[in-house]
Amino acid sequence: MSTLTIRLPDSTADRLKSLAKSRGLSVNKLMEELSAQALASFDAETRFRAMAAQGDPAAALKILDRLDAQAAR
Repeated sequence: MSTLTIRLPDSTADRLKSLAKSRGLSVNKLMEELSAQALASFDAETRFRAMAAQGDPAAALKILDRLDAQAAR
């Protein structure tokens, strides 16, 4: 396990402490959870961009047109 030191404004650190306390967590556990959420979001965006780069825009637009037509009914 690694140790990471970050510098935050006092007001931000105080708010993080309050948030952790309100969730019944240590600041360490809160930062671990927030980091996991940020990484999951990054990974999802990376996968989406990779898939989008391989996609066919014309085919995607046809699918959206079909969906619009079904919604209009």
